[in-house]
Amino acid sequence: MNGLEVFEKGYIARLTIPNDPIGATRRQVLEHSARTAVTAVASMLAARVLKLPQTYWAPITTMVITQSSLGATLAVSWQRFIGTAVGAALGALVASHFETYTLVVAASVFLLGLFCAGLRMDRSAYRFGGVTLAIVLLVQRGEPAWQIAFHRFAEVSTGIAVALVMTVVWPERDATTSKQQGKEIPDEPTATTIRKEASEVHINDCPLTVQ
Repeated sequence: MNGLEVFEKGYIARLTIPNDPIGATRRQVLEHSARTAVTAVASMLAARVLKLPQTYWAPITTMVITQSSLGATLAVSWQRFIGTAVGAALGALVASHFETYTLVVAASVFLLGLFCAGLRMDRSAYRFGGVTLAIVLLVQRGEPAWQIAFHRFAEVSTGIAVALVMTVVWPERDATTSKQQGKEIPDEPTATTIRKEASEVHINDCPLTVQ
């Protein structure tokens, strides 16, 4: 594929269009941003109340896991909770018996993937487990490995719990439903409108319609 074909087919224009916009209107953008900020702060405060050493892992987890659908959040949260537990346990076991050489870290990540597959966990669980495993193995520590693993597990679990609570207390409204009920009036061009406009590219005053 040459450069001219890229411009003719409108690929560059399509790349600039978000597949999952923050909101269809300014009100939705403000509401989503406020909801995310409140959830992050609530998670951080919860970690501080529990006197966890690295409180920043709780809001990070909360912002990563927060979804608009309660069902989706429950499924994702369970997978990541189990993945975090497995990653923390494996990290504590390996760090207690081996030095954190490069080959040790590589073998640990590989074994974690096998464990997750054996437990029928998805890639989301593997990712969270891998992050927890890397933290336990690679972060310099002045305390026992099992204690670090427990702290990381507790911090991530706190973030997951707060994300679930906030999804129930402050659910995110679906943009389509709001429009149908007449509660939201778009004040900006939507992604669908932009796609339609970008579907035709004019070269030498000759419109080329993208199929």
